[in-house]
Amino acid sequence: MIKVNVLTEEKSWSKKIKRSQKFFDKICKKFPKKFRFLNKKAYLTLLLSNNKKIKDLNRKFRKKNKHTDVLSFPFEQKKGNLKEIYLGDIIISFNYMNKPKNLNSKEFKQKTIKIFIHGFLHLLGYDHIKEKDYKKMFHIEQKVFKSIEKLLS
Repeated sequence: MIKVNVLTEEKSWSKKIKRSQKFFDKICKKFPKKFRFLNKKAYLTLLLSNNKKIKDLNRKFRKKNKHTDVLSFPFEQKKGNLKEIYLGDIIISFNYMNKPKNLNSKEFKQKTIKIFIHGFLHLLGYDHIKEKDYKKMFHIEQKVFKSIEKLLS
């Protein structure tokens, strides 16, 4: 079971996603079994932020002086048969999700779900530096999204 602690520091998020905690909890419950941590308690923190904050974090931790759509910070821990694990932190920029500004509610939520999945996979160790890793990660993102998109109907 995955527990997401949702923090919001950009007020505009609440205009697009009402009850964000409930929204992200529902997403995690719809993940394929492989990603639900059924016999463990898995935790992560999600910060719903903006370009300014994400740029600051990107500069501080990745030495890149620019904003981006999502940052993921996996929690480095010993692997093993732990019953509880902290996966790490995900930060998503509202400004990126709200482009173009004429996105309707469903399109905004779709885009947010996709980038949340992307950030989540980074917490699990997936990356897209090499072309083959990009293809693998993209395929998994699509598979996970298909299991969730019914929430948008």
